[in-house]
Amino acid sequence: MGSMNSMQIDLPVLLAVTGASGSIYALKFLEIMAGIGQEVHLVVSETGRQVCRLELGPKGMEAMAGFAGRVYNCSRFDEMPASGSSRWRAMVILPCTMGTMGAIVNGISMNLIHRAADCFLKENRQVVAAVRETPLNRIHLKNMLAFSEAGGVVYPAMPSFYSHPAGLDEMAAFFAGRLAEFLGFRIEGLPVWQGNP
Repeated sequence: MGSMNSMQIDLPVLLAVTGASGSIYALKFLEIMAGIGQEVHLVVSETGRQVCRLELGPKGMEAMAGFAGRVYNCSRFDEMPASGSSRWRAMVILPCTMGTMGAIVNGISMNLIHRAADCFLKENRQVVAAVRETPLNRIHLKNMLAFSEAGGVVYPAMPSFYSHPAGLDEMAAFFAGRLAEFLGFRIEGLPVWQGNP
């Protein structure tokens, strides 16, 4: 695990949820962060809310918001994440649509998620985008390369199976835990590959 000074530990993580399939990943990430005492602020796009209702049911957004230290209005540009002077640990876009990726890499801020990512990148802060799309066309690939070249991390929302998950919850929790550890947090009980016996 990478070292974190006390200032970083006290800083919140910004979680952005867009309209790609995979709301369960965001919910599990919020649960895991709450379990280790890490504050997470939440911003969800309008299509993200629609997909959340579709995938997690009518109480899905309420469940997410219950784990968040703060919830921002995605259509407002006067919220805290819209300024580079705000202090953060990292930004996670989970899941990330290819439309969101395209807006970010072209510097087009149509909502608070785009603007926040722009601020994080210009301030050299960590931005991780868990993209969800298949198959990938040339535009997607070019945009992901541009995002990486701008300092972002492309972290595809791909589940693992070597831990033999019992169902969707375990599969999503494992991915969310791996993402949390990538950010530098230690998640106890997360299965770790020990080699083939």
